[in-house]
Amino acid sequence: MNTSNLIDISVPTQIAGIVIPALFDAPIYDQSRIEETQGLVEALGVELGFTDAVRIRKPNAAKLFGAGQLDLISERLDDCEGNLLVVDCSLSPIQQRNLENTLNVKVMDRTGLILEIFGVRARSAEGRLQVEMARQLYERSRLVRTWTHLERQRGGTGFLAGPGESQLEADRRMLDGRIAKLKSDLEAVRRTRRLQRAGRKRRGAPIVALAGYTNAGKSTLFNSLTHSSVFAADMPFATLDPTARDVELSSGKKISMIDTVGFITDLPTHLIESFRATIEEAIEADLLLHVRDISHPETDRQSSDVNDVLTKLEQDLNADRPPVIEVWNKSDALSDDVLTALKTTVENRDDIALTSATTGEGLDDLMQMVQDKLFASTREFELKIEPKYGRARSWLHQNCDISNETVDENGNVIIRVQLSVRELNEFAHEHPDLDMNLVILSSKS
Repeated sequence: MNTSNLIDISVPTQIAGIVIPALFDAPIYDQSRIEETQGLVEALGVELGFTDAVRIRKPNAAKLFGAGQLDLISERLDDCEGNLLVVDCSLSPIQQRNLENTLNVKVMDRTGLILEIFGVRARSAEGRLQVEMARQLYERSRLVRTWTHLERQRGGTGFLAGPGESQLEADRRMLDGRIAKLKSDLEAVRRTRRLQRAGRKRRGAPIVALAGYTNAGKSTLFNSLTHSSVFAADMPFATLDPTARDVELSSGKKISMIDTVGFITDLPTHLIESFRATIEEAIEADLLLHVRDISHPETDRQSSDVNDVLTKLEQDLNADRPPVIEVWNKSDALSDDVLTALKTTVENRDDIALTSATTGEGLDDLMQMVQDKLFASTREFELKIEPKYGRARSWLHQNCDISNETVDENGNVIIRVQLSVRELNEFAHEHPDLDMNLVILSSKS
């Protein structure tokens, strides 16, 4: 069976034409969308032949484009010797197949393009599994009666047997079987992710997740803050596999920081579903750093797209979004006038940090914000712990700031300790047997 409609990037001489359609009365996409699509195509190592933004007032149900527009596209493909057409929107299976027959080239829509990039970038077994799941869901939607081989039927058996199972039904059944197996495997990934998050919480380390539009500089920022060397490049979707690192704050407290996959306009629903185990890291974190390329002309639109995906995840998981700090990154790419204006805007704000992950500008202020957000509710307590609860005392030493410790005449340990509300709740959860033995002698801010 061969139902794939994705490009074979092993072919060394792929030349692509890009068409960016504006449907009905929508405005023609601006230069930033054109450059974004060009960047996606170039990320596959494909040579660009031409890029056109066209208006389609009456989309053709069979081919999307009108006859005159198809003639122009065909001419442009011939001029550049193109063998691939990227249509930057969602094509129906019939439209895709008809365009391929009419233009005699491989045709790919936006979903297929992003899927292909994910397929190339996935490195870990988990990442490849998630990409394969998205690919199979996409392939199933391509199974329509536009391929002649799908009309064939397999004969039945028995005297009263019917016409048998069509190739279309057989292919769909085969894909359904693969999808069911992948869903089971991905559920195992989600369980593993939940166990990892629980392990980090047991260690007492708050979780800080980086999220944002693709190519906003998340991985570069992650490397700067954690002194790591995860792959970071000026290209879309450089990061697919989440990475976690422990970071020690200036107060000595530790946090766990996670770099996540980037989002993009019209992110395919197949990918959101398949990468849900990964994207959940953002919603399940104690603090979310929304990294924005503040130098990008469409930074507000990109921010809105990220928030749309996060809102959908909140609804799916029935969970509230954690507190958010907006990281206005790439400040080094701004003009002096714009930079001065933005500094005035974020002055005295505790939810916006103006940074440059490349130069290090603003990173100290950002980490101070992280510390304040996570431990703003910290208070000083005196706790009396009986001698038999040595494990609880050990937990406090490992996870909290202890300023003083004494032993009374009964052998009880009196500990003066800094605890946030989150840490106090976690301490009580880890040691439920202390509920009747934990005495708060004093509490002050």
